[in-house]
Parts: sequence; C-alpha cells; structure tokens
Amino acid sequence: MNPDDTPAMKKKPPASAPPGPRHGVARVISKLGIGSRTQAAEWVREGRVRVNGSVVRDPERPVIQGWDRITVDGQEATPSRIVIMLNKPRGLVTTARDERGRDTVYKCLEGAALPWLAPVGRLDKASEGLLLFSNDPAWAARITDPATGPDKTYHVQLNRLHDAALLANLGRGAVVDGERLTVKAVRCLRTGERHAWLEIVLDEGRNRQIRRLLQAFDVSVLRLIRVAMGSLSLGELPKGRWRELSPAEMESLGG
Repeated sequence: MNPDDTPAMKKKPPASAPPGPRHGVARVISKLGIGSRTQAAEWVREGRVRVNGSVVRDPERPVIQGWDRITVDGQEATPSRIVIMLNKPRGLVTTARDERGRDTVYKCLEGAALPWLAPVGRLDKASEGLLLFSNDPAWAARITDPATGPDKTYHVQLNRLHDAALLANLGRGAVVDGERLTVKAVRCLRTGERHAWLEIVLDEGRNRQIRRLLQAFDVSVLRLIRVAMGSLSLGELPKGRWRELSPAEMESLGG
C-alpha cells in the first residue's frame, strides 16, 4: 500500500474561505437593526463592542456579517426585527434596482438611518398605498403566505360606473390566463358622473390580480390604492413617507 493512502498521511482539505463581503463593524451592527450607524460607532469607540472576543475601537474595522462573532455589552449582536410602512407613490417600482433605470421605492427611504430592508410583497408601478419593508425574511414570508398572512384591502377607481352585474361577476371570479382569480369581498364606495370607486378585499396576492380580473369584464383601473393589511391601516400617512411599526402592530399582522 502506498503510504500516502493511509489515513495518517492523507492531506487535509484547505479551509473554506469566509463567506460574504467585509464591511465596517459599525455598519454591520446598524444593518442588524440594533441601532443606528452613528450609535454603533459610538459603542465601538467606547469599547463596548467585541469581535471574536476582542475589544475593537475602530468603527471601520472590517468584519463579515454571519461569520465574525460580534457582541455589544457582552450580548451577541443578532438581528432585531424592524418593519416599516411606506405610503408608496404611483410611478415607483418595487425593487432594489431596476434594469431599466426607473425610480424604485427605495427613493422614499434615501437618507434614513435604517438597516437594509426588503419589501414585503409588492405593488406594481401604477399602484399606490401601503407597502411594508422588513429585515426579517421569515416574518415576511408569513405575511405574504395566503394561509397565514392578513387580508389586503384596496380602493379602486374604475374607468366607468359599476352595476350589480359587475359586483356579482367579481364575487364569482374568473379564469384569466389559466389562473382562477377571485376576491374575498367587494363593495361600492362611491360613484361620480362617470367613474366609480370600489373597495376590494383579497386574501391572496397574485400578480396584478385586481387589474387582470377587472379587465376580464372589460373594466380598466384608473387608480389602485392599498389602504390596509389586516387591522393595519394606511391612515393619514402622507404620500412618499414612512413610519416604523410598533411590536403590537407587527404582532397583529402575523407574529
């Protein structure tokens, strides 16, 4: 037997390289949602932060999130769930980057002292209203799952007046492009001389669901505004502005 084939002589495989990019420790702490980047930098300079057991005093000391062990005042720096609600304006796309160079919903968050947050679900470019962001993907998955997530309420302006037949048809639903599209509830909010506003409640979220369903009955949407998710209402939040949800509000949406 070749000595190199014996267990004692086998060479150890090289250690795998640490995953992920390196960032300053203060930035990483802020992205975990524990505090702002300014606060984190102060904690570092005060000697309250350790990386892999050693005190660091440089806020720009490079670390790899999820690889290096970071503690603040002896407590491990683990993500703290943050959820914000944005009143999305029409004309913004719900993505971090758009390959066509269009403005995204992150334009509304520019300059805010927030960790990285991802949209919870989406609203299409032409739609407005309540859009959530969170740094907790497991929570976001529960909110967007039809089995566990809250109902979503929309106010929809039609390009014509409604009638009883339209409301009945929406209640029955329709098959569009091979998909069965339905609504949970629908009612008329108000009518004008030429247009009507409906309130439509969904318990699932398919791509452009309301627009496609109405189009199946030769009705076009002039405006579509998400006004509530479960008991969480858009309220008086101004267009393009955001606010952080309280723990009780997060709990009401799904834990």
